[in-house]
Amino acid sequence: MSKQIVYTDQAPAAIGPYSQAVQAGGFLFVSGQIAIDLAPLGDIQAETRKVMENIGAILKTAGKDYSNVVKATIFVKDLNNFVAINEVYGSFFTGEFPARETVEVARLPKDVNVEISVIAV
Repeated sequence: MSKQIVYTDQAPAAIGPYSQAVQAGGFLFVSGQIAIDLAPLGDIQAETRKVMENIGAILKTAGKDYSNVVKATIFVKDLNNFVAINEVYGSFFTGEFPARETVEVARLPKDVNVEISVIAV
């Protein structure tokens, strides 16, 4: 099985030894996206929107869109923001939603409040 690295300058470059996304075996694995270029942080809805826009740019580069997403993982610093994150996240999908889990964590890269990764087909 071969793999193809997916990169776009329409989303933040990786801040470590990983790729924005990797396409392999009919799947697109999008690394966790953060609102790295959104400062100051604090507006969880704006932060979530930027994260989803970053994901959208990567999906587009790979010839896909949100309808191709089958799985999402949301990491959040404060689960009290769940409703606000959910509202923005949900607005990027129509019809059938992907499988998902949401996990509260102690800290995220660059001290952001939310990070989302997805798998698309």
